[in-house]
Amino acid sequence: MGRKNLTGQRQKEIVIAFYEVSKNIGLENVSIANLANHMEISKGLVLHYFDSKEHILEALNTYILEEYINFMNNNTPNEITSKEALHQFIEKLFSREWNNYIDDGVFYSLYALIYRNEKVNDSFRSFGASLRKVLKSKLLSAKEHNIIKNPNIEELNEIIFAMIDGGYFYLGTQMRNETSYQQQSSIYIKHVLSLFHFS
Repeated sequence: MGRKNLTGQRQKEIVIAFYEVSKNIGLENVSIANLANHMEISKGLVLHYFDSKEHILEALNTYILEEYINFMNNNTPNEITSKEALHQFIEKLFSREWNNYIDDGVFYSLYALIYRNEKVNDSFRSFGASLRKVLKSKLLSAKEHNIIKNPNIEELNEIIFAMIDGGYFYLGTQMRNETSYQQQSSIYIKHVLSLFHFS
C-alpha cells in the first residue's frame, strides 16, 4: 500500500514538473531529457514511472482536468440560495480566475491532441461531462431554492456550458487587455443571466 502511494506521489511530481516546463518552453518542446534536467533526476528515473512522453501527456491531461473541476467545486458556493449568489457564480465562470489553476497555453496545446490521441480525447469527454455535472448541480440548487423556475435545466445547462467554453477561448485568445476582457465578458454574463426565469 505504501509503495503504491509513493509511486502515485512520484508520478504526480513528474506530471507537475512536466506542466511547469511546458509553461516555460511550450508543451511540444518538452522532452524526457529536459524534464529530467529540470527535476535534477535521471531520464531513467522518469522512464521508471512513465514509459513514454505520451503517457506523461495522458497523466498531464488528467491533472489539468482535475484542476478545472477543483476550481468549479472549491471556488463557487455549493448551494445557490439567492439571485445575487447566482449572479456572482456566473461572473466567476467568465473570470480570469481559471488562469490561477492552469496556464491557457498548456491547456490549448494539450487540447489539440484530442484530434490525434484517443485517450486524451476520451479524457476530455469525461472532463466535459464532469464540469457539466457540477454546473448542473448549481443550477438545480438555484431552482430548488426558488431562485429560478426554468422548466428544462438540462437544456439550460448545455447552453450555458457551451457559452462558457466558447467564450473563454475567445476571451483568452482575442482580448489583449483587462478592459477589453471585462467589456466582452460582461456581454456574455448579461446574456447568460437573460436565460434565467427568475422567480
